[in-house]
Amino acid sequence: MSEKTIYDIAIIGGGPGGMTAGIYGGRAELKTLILEKQFHGGQMVSTNEIENYPALPDTNGIELSNAMLEHAKRFGAEIRYNGVDKIEVLEDGLKKLTVGEDEILTKSVILSMGATSRKLGIPNEEKFTGRGVGYCAICDGGFYRNKVVAVNGGGDTAVEDALYLSRIASKVYLIHRRDELRANKTLQTRLFESDVEVVWNSTIKEVVGEDKTEAIITVDKTDGSERRIDIDGLFVAIGSNPNSELVKDLVELAPNGYIITDEDCKTSVEGIFAIGDIRKKSLRQIITAAADGAIAVHSAEKYILENFK
Repeated sequence: MSEKTIYDIAIIGGGPGGMTAGIYGGRAELKTLILEKQFHGGQMVSTNEIENYPALPDTNGIELSNAMLEHAKRFGAEIRYNGVDKIEVLEDGLKKLTVGEDEILTKSVILSMGATSRKLGIPNEEKFTGRGVGYCAICDGGFYRNKVVAVNGGGDTAVEDALYLSRIASKVYLIHRRDELRANKTLQTRLFESDVEVVWNSTIKEVVGEDKTEAIITVDKTDGSERRIDIDGLFVAIGSNPNSELVKDLVELAPNGYIITDEDCKTSVEGIFAIGDIRKKSLRQIITAAADGAIAVHSAEKYILENFK
């Protein structure tokens, strides 16, 4: 029987941070494995236009995701499309990952599980998910060509979604609970120059329909009045929650569930690092996730040299 493979770095999550870690791990000639339970690229693949990634002003999420993956594989990183069920720290310092019926041994772990879109928690939201209610305008916007759609939110993603949909749909509403947006000023300027109708100081009370989404009921927070807006689709863009359930009893988390690290991406457990959107940080962007990936590999390499012969 052959000796079981021991990886130097196992990266859980194949978003931009995870794939950058794969590039740096492979290039450092560390035996590197990326484990991704869905599709490489993470939330990045839902971005139709990426204008702020250095030297690539006209790329999109799918193109950049594929390029990053090929780059990582070029330097020898492996990728498996499997989820991780459990992480254990063994007495000798190795980490054991349970992946279905398989067990993977690794000297270090980089957590890159990202975050999941938040839901409104309103009547019929779940019922009509996939039937008019969605969380990825770039993914599903094409279904609403020449139709009426609404976007809920006030940050960068919500405004980007509204602008993208305005090129496809016949009418776009942006529902926001406050009287000003949180999106960056450049996006706001583009929004106010567009045909998107902003519904200020309003929340969505419920989604209305029989077999599919037909309308939303909004509530004006200033006077409590209700308004029915007939739509074909609703996209919710109100942020995300960290996918930290796997490590909630393993590493230190902030009260909101994000993983606490130092500037070297070290968690509270030796040899386990966290990067990207799952990490407690002030800015979550593709480039900051990529930077985290490079930093974490540097930290992991140092950890391996100091703890394993």
